[in-house]
Amino acid sequence: MENKNMLKGVLFVALGASFYGMLATFVKVAYDQGYTTAEVTASQFVLGILALLAINFVMHQKNKNLPDVKPQDKKKLILAGTSLGFTSLFYYLAVQYINVSIAIVLLMQTVWISILVESVLAKKFPSFQKLIATLLVLGGTVLATNLINQEVELNPKGLFWGFLAACSFTTTMFTSNSMANYLPAYKKSLWMLYGGGIVVALFVFLSQIGPYYFDGLLSLYKNFSDDVSGIHPINWSIFYTWGLMLSLFGTVLPPILLNKGFPHTGLGLGSIVSSLELPVSVTLAWIVIPETVLPIQWTGIAIIIFAIIISNINFKKA
Repeated sequence: MENKNMLKGVLFVALGASFYGMLATFVKVAYDQGYTTAEVTASQFVLGILALLAINFVMHQKNKNLPDVKPQDKKKLILAGTSLGFTSLFYYLAVQYINVSIAIVLLMQTVWISILVESVLAKKFPSFQKLIATLLVLGGTVLATNLINQEVELNPKGLFWGFLAACSFTTTMFTSNSMANYLPAYKKSLWMLYGGGIVVALFVFLSQIGPYYFDGLLSLYKNFSDDVSGIHPINWSIFYTWGLMLSLFGTVLPPILLNKGFPHTGLGLGSIVSSLELPVSVTLAWIVIPETVLPIQWTGIAIIIFAIIISNINFKKA
């Protein structure tokens, strides 16, 4: 039964990570159509919260005996959920200073950070499979992003924000793994999304609405970025053009699936499986946009998938 639950957890995490990978293509298309980061994230979180509210309402009508959120867990979930918003915020700040490939490599540091956190909490050295899989994921990420064929400019500010994004995403996975697991995944996801929504609301105000109407906030904004092309009133059309896809693949399906999967996989294995996000992102961009994907990138994708496979050898043999 334990092995069966582990396999179920791996499948849930893999699906959640895959949906996150699909999200990247829709975000890129939205950017190409002139929408800003603030507009993309706002539509993603607003529609995501509304969708999860609807799901919770329907499920409550079907079964009124479902557990409620304990009062002491409400604040914890909202606070932990801010990591959903902070991950996006830190990542978008990072790409202001470094190219996207480096930012992705930094974000994938989540794998070893998660394994380190799990080892410290469990007071147990990570398994050989996890260590090898972690090295393979990091190496595969460098190849999949074609980083070695690019001119690399390592801006300290970009490295700082990129590493914070990785730490923030680790917090999201830790919460999915260990907090309020008595709740249905859709209810836990909703409360976490409230926290992320607060961060996104502040981000939208400070990065677009505020600087447009207040000169003082515009001066503050210029301390973080010289790009003022996104300083204008909100383009509300994002909500009915790309909002549904952005929320479905960003704030509805992935949180639910990760919250269902991580309690079974644990933080370390779950973080390795979640690296499937990058291969899915690159592959979908190749199919939909289409982007050119070089042989070296396919090699990196194959290495990441191989890492996920070997990280699961133990329980598959059991």
